[in-house]
Amino acid sequence: MYKLAIFDMDGTILNTIDDLADCVNVLCRKYGFPEHTVEEVKYMVGNGIPKLMRRALPADIDEDLFQKLLAEYIEYYGTHCAIKTAPYAGIVDCIKELRKAGVKVAVNTNKVQPAAEELCAQYFPDAFDCISGSRPGIPPKPDPTGLYEILKELGLSKEEACQSGVACFIGDSDVDLKTGLDSGLDFIGVDWGFRGKAFLLEHGAKTVVMTPAELAEKILC
Repeated sequence: MYKLAIFDMDGTILNTIDDLADCVNVLCRKYGFPEHTVEEVKYMVGNGIPKLMRRALPADIDEDLFQKLLAEYIEYYGTHCAIKTAPYAGIVDCIKELRKAGVKVAVNTNKVQPAAEELCAQYFPDAFDCISGSRPGIPPKPDPTGLYEILKELGLSKEEACQSGVACFIGDSDVDLKTGLDSGLDFIGVDWGFRGKAFLLEHGAKTVVMTPAELAEKILC
């Protein structure tokens, strides 16, 4: 049984894609830029809000305007991040089962820290031992610094955590896979998120689960 399970947020515990896409398109409409489908936005997310906006806005946009739009997006998403967002079916019970068994659980996301905390409080009250989001001094995933900060806060050394079967990082994207591999932690991919099993396996994932129930079984075995 693992001691620690660290979850990605978008596409792993929460289906946030509709709110992310809606907020992008609000700004695109406001400034007369092309809008994007939800499927397109799925492949823009994963590296943090600045990267999302770089991908969503025209490549030749003026840098001053880009920074203005980036600030507007962060502010707007902060108040519209839970309109259509919802936990994936079965994930709340999965996390409860892990906690009941004594597994520590945490979140490592590229979402800004206040939004990450707000969403966890709304959908997973008192469920996580640690929440690590985007904030000054913590580079975005796939940099593993956020994972290491979680280990430190929860009193688990990097050397112990990187032993097989001790700590795992759970995610749905190639960014999460690289984060897990670069950190040295075991990585468990999930099929229900923004990329899917075939994509993760093609990019080198060794383990991909199909349901939250299967995820709990894998962590607790």
